[in-house]
Amino acid sequence: MAVELGVLGLQGDYAAHGAMLDRLGATWHVIKKPSQLDGIDGLVMPGGESTTLIKLMDSSGLWKAIADYAALGKPVFGTCAGMILVAKDVINPAQRSLGLIDIGVERNGYGRQIDSAEVGGIFRDAEGNRPMDMVFIRAPRITRLGDGVEALAECRGDVVMARQDRVVVASFHPELTDDLTAHRYFVEMVA
Repeated sequence: MAVELGVLGLQGDYAAHGAMLDRLGATWHVIKKPSQLDGIDGLVMPGGESTTLIKLMDSSGLWKAIADYAALGKPVFGTCAGMILVAKDVINPAQRSLGLIDIGVERNGYGRQIDSAEVGGIFRDAEGNRPMDMVFIRAPRITRLGDGVEALAECRGDVVMARQDRVVVASFHPELTDDLTAHRYFVEMVA
């Protein structure tokens, strides 16, 4: 089944997400306004700066459009700041979010820019555990998993990728590695 994916293109390295989707043979489009969500089967919400993204989503009308899109059961994949935007609870400091997945998130939970790192973690699925490359840049930390939230990947004892229904999140930047695991998981979920 062919799917049409969207990558939110307001800020952040959305082109790198697109390059990962290209490597998987997926069709994708940059999303900058609400009408571009029409016909999109799954949406990637990249990293960036969450407070800036909130302002840009408000001014473009995408805040409500993405909430409506997700309410239809459409799949969403939030990475780093994208994860902050879709989380139910956000601290450090508290801020507005879409509440699409029942997790608690601490902004900059892994430290400041100087603490950025590329590390190895473990991805878990029906096929078992396998290594996964991860890049953390001012990354948010998942502090709480609600009922019905499945841990998909761990790094240094923390859950760093999770799923609830049709929403997947990652604390890290999967688009900044050569590892296709996270994007493949999302594409297969959408299909």
